[in-house]
Amino acid sequence: MRAISSRLILASVFLVLAMGRFSAAEPSATGLWEQVDERSGKAESWFRIAEHNGVYDGTIVKIFFKPGEDQNPVCDKCEGADRGKPVMGLMLIKGMRRTGNHYEGGTITDPRDGSVYRALMELSPDGQKLEVRGYLGISLFGRSQTWNRLPDNALQSQSGAARSGARTAPASKK
Repeated sequence: MRAISSRLILASVFLVLAMGRFSAAEPSATGLWEQVDERSGKAESWFRIAEHNGVYDGTIVKIFFKPGEDQNPVCDKCEGADRGKPVMGLMLIKGMRRTGNHYEGGTITDPRDGSVYRALMELSPDGQKLEVRGYLGISLFGRSQTWNRLPDNALQSQSGAARSGARTAPASKK
């Protein structure tokens, strides 16, 4: 009788562990991210990454302007439908597909000069850092930035936005 009880307890423990492993949500790149200037260490912009039918895109939702910068920049050198659109609210990351914590197959646009680069993204195991790499040809010839995850409600605290020199995109309609 004791052997049956031990087996039953052991089987229950394995079942609970297996259920926990499959029910725990794997981190995703979806959410709000802060892009930081590598030289100054100050925030330059915030991006919202969203998933639609297995494709991940990133929209610029907040810009931290330096004194004297144009507060309403437009993407004059962008191609196609993005040409002449305000940078605020522009989808700069397009077409990324996920494999685990790795995202590839998409592009990233530099709104300063309209250049479109192939892109890779790598999410840290804890989901708090996102390495974003834009490159030409092969990924060896490119540049990476590490972005920091922000709380999803960070955009809702807009009280200091005007004082801090930041502008935010209008809320998207669903």
